[in-house]
Amino acid sequence: MTETNEAVIHEALTIIDKALSQMMSRELVSSGEITDVLLDVRTLLTMPARVPAAAIAEG
Repeated sequence: MTETNEAVIHEALTIIDKALSQMMSRELVSSGEITDVLLDVRTLLTMPARVPAAAIAEG
């Protein structure tokens, strides 16, 4: 489960870094764009943990 959490956090950070680099080059950023980024990050952080197939087979 820790690996899944780390993967989600890594993906969230990737989205944040990409959005920051795009926004840093602009003078104005719309509230809609900020909302989109925050919703993407929220979605990644609240995704249910993936259960490995091996764990399901053992259950």
